[in-house]
Amino acid sequence: MQLLTPQHWVDYELLDCGNFEKLERFGQYITIRPEPQAVWDKNLSAKEWERMACVRFESRSSSSGDWKKLKPMPEQWKISYKVQSSKLRTEGGSICFRLGLTSFKHVGVFPEQAVNWEYIYDAISTLKTIAQAVPDRGAEPVRFLNLFAYTGGASLAARAAGADVTHVDSIKQVVSWARENMELSNLDNIRWVVEDALKFVKREEKRGNRYHGIILDPPAFGHGPSGEKWKLEDNINEMIKSVLNLLAEKHFLILNAYSLGFSSLIIENLLKGKAREHLQTGELYLQAKSGNKLPLGVFGRFRNF
Repeated sequence: MQLLTPQHWVDYELLDCGNFEKLERFGQYITIRPEPQAVWDKNLSAKEWERMACVRFESRSSSSGDWKKLKPMPEQWKISYKVQSSKLRTEGGSICFRLGLTSFKHVGVFPEQAVNWEYIYDAISTLKTIAQAVPDRGAEPVRFLNLFAYTGGASLAARAAGADVTHVDSIKQVVSWARENMELSNLDNIRWVVEDALKFVKREEKRGNRYHGIILDPPAFGHGPSGEKWKLEDNINEMIKSVLNLLAEKHFLILNAYSLGFSSLIIENLLKGKAREHLQTGELYLQAKSGNKLPLGVFGRFRNF
């Protein structure tokens, strides 16, 4: 099992975490947000948190709340991330995110996912190199599918690497947000799909469509645009069976899950045997400047090329 954390963030920093909260810097603005995994004590004092923070999220329910501003700051602002391949020693362009203070505590990016963005960028760059080495096939596009795609970090990384990208999410407003991020990143031609992810995958399976790269980052619970219900434990096995049928001959797949109590051993059991290639599993985490490691989901990934 591997423990992975992003190494190249400039516009993001986890400053401290504990007592079910996290103190984070997004660009020049510092936020306090709830964090159910942070069951330990904070390393910094409450006074230090209050002194640094620009805004605090105060929950009204398990899924919504309000932001209390402690210092002047805008409702929306921008940050960027420079995608790079450590294996190929190449850098892509900066991908950009418009952030905002939403009523459901998120701001528009999951910083720990930068680990997956770099894996995607590296895999697509490698697949393009392989394709170009085959006579008469150099123009064949690398096709990438992002399921439960949110504001599109993985879609942007794949497009920056030159892939033909399909972005699927069930919430129209979130897809519009992702489109805005594409334009901010000076990218284009991502295919946007507002649909229940499982329905989309089953339709693609029937059509015989294939993708060279797929990422799934499903929530613990969710709803499709027509009221379809998603529960991770109930639906993930069916989803994986269908997704594996969408993989091209040369391919890679990433399964990421953030759900309390969801072990990387579950990911291993879902993918083991179905993936002939070397399977990597583990946890994603963010390293706090104050010292603690904050776990933020489990992953499994493999590639065949």
